[in-house]
Amino acid sequence: MGKAGRIACIFTPFVLTIASLICIIMVGLGCTKSSSSTLNDLYFMRINLKDISSQGSQTVTEIETILNDYGISGVSASQVSDVLGKLQADSSLADFYQIGLWGYCDGKEDSHNATSVTECSKPQSEFYFDPFAVWGLNSSTVRNELPSEYNKIMNVYKTVSKWMFIAYIVAFAVTLAEIVVGCFAICSRWGSCVTTLFAVLAFLFTTAASVTATVLFSIFKSSLGPTLKAYGIQVSMGTNMFAATWLAVAFSLGALIFWTFSVCCCSGRSPYGPRNEIKSRNLANEKAPYTYEPLGAGQTPYGHQQHTSYPPPVAHGGDLSKSHNNQRSSAYEPFRHA
Repeated sequence: MGKAGRIACIFTPFVLTIASLICIIMVGLGCTKSSSSTLNDLYFMRINLKDISSQGSQTVTEIETILNDYGISGVSASQVSDVLGKLQADSSLADFYQIGLWGYCDGKEDSHNATSVTECSKPQSEFYFDPFAVWGLNSSTVRNELPSEYNKIMNVYKTVSKWMFIAYIVAFAVTLAEIVVGCFAICSRWGSCVTTLFAVLAFLFTTAASVTATVLFSIFKSSLGPTLKAYGIQVSMGTNMFAATWLAVAFSLGALIFWTFSVCCCSGRSPYGPRNEIKSRNLANEKAPYTYEPLGAGQTPYGHQQHTSYPPPVAHGGDLSKSHNNQRSSAYEPFRHA
């Protein structure tokens, strides 16, 4: 098949690896630039505070009804009312906050539910979103009035989010290395073998990061969603971000399968190379039937060494040495049997 066939064989996994890397980059770029509408739609979770003002005007009885509907215990209606009053009085709060891998963005929402991002935080490694630290209420008594389950879940979220960040960084680095090493796979199957090892690591870390993100924010929403809803805070997950991260997993798996296939098939050695020409020529000489070849010195027509102590007969009046040389030069093997 040669080099052209080898290039065609690794084209598919090479493209799939690049597609997986692009998806991972999109996950990392989410919530990093306020002026980009595309990147603003990439977030793991959105926390909407627009309805805090309407919830803050509710009576204690109405708040108790909400707590009972969601089965929230450990917090009283008066405590919820105090928190809502303090949050409502803080005019610096944005209408919504979007959580990304490196940071968060905030913005405003108009009466037609159209959102616009105002600003994004500075990218930070091992980022996790602490609502009360972001809202400037970390030193107030608001945190103490929240249910105990909130602090437990936030501690778990802080720990797991660090592992998620590391998994995405490793997945990006290994996938990039997979592309670089994949260039050497054009030359030989050994290059495909080494590239396949990087493909295995890229698939494992990309899958681990995606599973961690999905489970983490799903638990965050299901556990804290009802509690925060009593305060007028809406929690939702970003479909675009999770679509990008799981597409990265799908592309990485496809690349792994095709890289493994390229190890077993599509050799880069040309069938018209010097070594193959010599082998084919020797094979043709060995298998060609009924060919005539001159005999070597001292050989019989069947390839055996001739042993005799008597010189061949000489014609009358002839030279002995001349007759012997003529007989040797004119001897041919009549047939070569397979």
